[in-house]
Amino acid sequence: MPIIVNLDVVLAQRKMRLNDLAAAVDITPQNLSVLKTGKAKAIRFSTLEAICETLDCQPGEILEFRPEPPKKKKT
Repeated sequence: MPIIVNLDVVLAQRKMRLNDLAAAVDITPQNLSVLKTGKAKAIRFSTLEAICETLDCQPGEILEFRPEPPKKKKT
């Protein structure tokens, strides 16, 4: 998937644990872990806003777009 979640990087920069962030934004640590590992299919803007407010960051610091290389055509 071309969307990369850098939540673990931002957490490390802020010296914050996942459980502390989960409590601050009122989300379960399990759901936050799913987001952190990049397995989430979606995120609510209200959740993203709460995360950014708590971590004092921009959404672009958490989410990154890396296009996948074009697939080679089989000949």
